Amino acid sequence: MFARSPVLNQSGPTEFLFRVFTTVPEFQALLFLLFLLLYLMILCGNTAIIWVLCTHSSLRTPMYFSLGNLSSLEICYTSVVVPLMLSNILGARKPIPLAGCGAQMFLFVSLGGADCFLLAVMAYDRCVALRHPLHYTLIMTQKLCVQVVVCAVGLALLLALQLTALIFTLPFCGHRREINHFLCDVPPVLRLACADIRVHQAVLYVVSILVLTVPFLLICVSYVFIASAILRIRSAAGRRRAFSTCSSHLTVVLLQDGFCALVYLRPRSSTSEDEDRQFALVYTFVTPLFNPLIYTLRNNDVKGALKKAINSKGTAEAL
Repeated sequence: MFARSPVLNQSGPTEFLFRVFTTVPEFQALLFLLFLLLYLMILCGNTAIIWVLCTHSSLRTPMYFSLGNLSSLEICYTSVVVPLMLSNILGARKPIPLAGCGAQMFLFVSLGGADCFLLAVMAYDRCVALRHPLHYTLIMTQKLCVQVVVCAVGLALLLALQLTALIFTLPFCGHRREINHFLCDVPPVLRLACADIRVHQAVLYVVSILVLTVPFLLICVSYVFIASAILRIRSAAGRRRAFSTCSSHLTVVLLQDGFCALVYLRPRSSTSEDEDRQFALVYTFVTPLFNPLIYTLRNNDVKGALKKAINSKGTAEAL
């Protein structure tokens, strides 16, 4: 896709520093505890989903296969960022080498992209289930589900590799540069380059459209068909329940894609580094926390499996 070599440019700085949120020790401790709590909740919530899906054969369906993969992505996605972020909040700032920054950017972009693609796949799955319930298992076969997930992850990895390789061919002036962010995200790293970045910015827009806009449009189309199918449900209670679930899913999608678009698709002249860092907190903590809540608390099958697992564990311990 690009003619540039993926070898990291070594003529610039050997390391980067992340800008701190605050220098007040009390606020640092408070932020550390808050982000640690959110991170643990993300890990526990998504791990519980994976555990339930793996231990209950009744949940081994295409929809739950995608949900299990989404939970796995959420765990990896946040783990790429949060541990290093926590270590920099409490204590002395730790520099990250150029290669380490490139690795974090690649993993963050690839996992985030795969997350967006997978949400589109899950919307299509729900569309098929509601519009063609009798042919659902014939259309959404296990083989097709595996192929779709592999393609989603593979495409995200390819786009992230090309984008990261292109960015790290840029020269970065100075030995140690400060990134006004808590991770090596694309826009703040681009701002540190001491070269013309118009081509790199254009490539970022193209990748962002492929990763954010295209899946979002597919999700919107899927939910138009889902809405038409829901309106044909005769039971008023069934319609309310279906609309409530769909609105929750769309809320998470809008939250994630909306804030990502504000960071990656806004013109560079209208962007603010401080705003970008605040927006990034939403798709780093809020959506990975909401996804397991939305896809489980409004799902009777998963809730029932969780209750059964907790009750059986409590009974085993009592014996």
